[in-house]
Amino acid sequence: MLNVIAIFDIGKTNKKILLFDENYKVVSERSKQFEEIKDDNGEDCEDIAAITLWIKDTIAFLELMENIRIEAFNVSAYGASFVNLDENFKVVTPLYNYLNPYPPALLNQFYDTYGGELTLSKQTASPVLGNLNSGMQLYRLKHERPLLFKSIRYSLHLPQYISHVITGKTCTELTSIGCHTHLWDFEKNAYHSWVLQEGIDEKFPAILACDEVVSVQLNKRKILVGGGLHDSSAALIPYLSTFNNLFILISTGTWCISLNPFNNSALTEEELQKDCLCYISYQGKPIKASRLFAGHEHEQETKKLATHFKKEKNYYTTLNYDQFIVQGLIKSNGSARKEIQPRVVGIKTSVFGSRDLASFQSYEEAYHQLMMDIIDMQKASTELVLRNTNVKRIYVDGGFSKNSLYMNLLAATFPEMEVFGATVAQSTALGAALAIHKHWNTLEIPKDIIELNKYGNSK
Repeated sequence: MLNVIAIFDIGKTNKKILLFDENYKVVSERSKQFEEIKDDNGEDCEDIAAITLWIKDTIAFLELMENIRIEAFNVSAYGASFVNLDENFKVVTPLYNYLNPYPPALLNQFYDTYGGELTLSKQTASPVLGNLNSGMQLYRLKHERPLLFKSIRYSLHLPQYISHVITGKTCTELTSIGCHTHLWDFEKNAYHSWVLQEGIDEKFPAILACDEVVSVQLNKRKILVGGGLHDSSAALIPYLSTFNNLFILISTGTWCISLNPFNNSALTEEELQKDCLCYISYQGKPIKASRLFAGHEHEQETKKLATHFKKEKNYYTTLNYDQFIVQGLIKSNGSARKEIQPRVVGIKTSVFGSRDLASFQSYEEAYHQLMMDIIDMQKASTELVLRNTNVKRIYVDGGFSKNSLYMNLLAATFPEMEVFGATVAQSTALGAALAIHKHWNTLEIPKDIIELNKYGNSK
């Protein structure tokens, strides 16, 4: 029998179940996508009932697999999303979409009551982001729908809800509660005082350490289950477990998040205004980070390119970096980093959306310009967390690490840095597995779990 750990890796687009063996090689991977539904405000949201059913069905399927012994489960999932349960553990609210607009009057009421935007942002290490500050979702429920709020017994961030589906138990953990939620006071290392004054802390179960597990019986066997982690913090774990040198990780997906575990300076007002924040690592330490919605922008703009140039949706995956196209575009269009109004509060996109696609002679030319515009934004974002540190190495993982345009343009943009595309077998899922390594795996963590591909001419 092959001993494995099973990880539910829940992204906005893809929901995955992965099995890792004791050497952290992926031995099985299954993926599922779900159609969005409408929430009680008529806005698009995830279908939490369908996701829950899939999780239960997947567990039942795993129990039937021959030659596989599940030793443990854990979860990595996106943040800023609550699943609210009543005293009978029934889901009582939709899984609200963090991109939905927040009522301005209620936002003003909150900050007027609790010391103002700048004070709250500094204390909670997060910009003002509306629903992306997930604590604000609970504040809104309390003030707009008090009876519904009263019916909530447990508010679980999505990773902890998935863990609950497996165990039947509830917990909270710091990587989820400490990521741009407005819930955690980084100065006091405790829930912020507004959370206590509003009684929201009463909805939160006890905090389970990121490297701890609970034991449950599944199919007459004892299985160890972690409490789940926020995906951005999970993605950092393989790097912290493998490398001793100073580095920045750009974790790319829907968001491109520049994480600097070696920048301990307090967030400035400028950094907060430019979408910097702090995450909490699985070791409980603050990690300064900057975010860019570049993966989402790339997805939306490549759909437009495919339609305009009559190509397949994923045609961009066939393209390689072409220096001559880049030089021609710089001469004709420049590499203009323009400030444009964000389409969603706190979220900026590149200038590409305002460009005329008819001005490009080919898909290839337009796509190079898109990536140049995204890299302009990426440079500005990453530089925010590089300041005043001795970091000389950048690792990129996720989707863009395999994109030759992104990687070559990034290396050219940071010529003084060593820039590596990192191939990791599902870094967020792997991080969730490594977080509870000591409980299920008697082997040493392998040194070759990250494969590096160097870009640029850096020494």
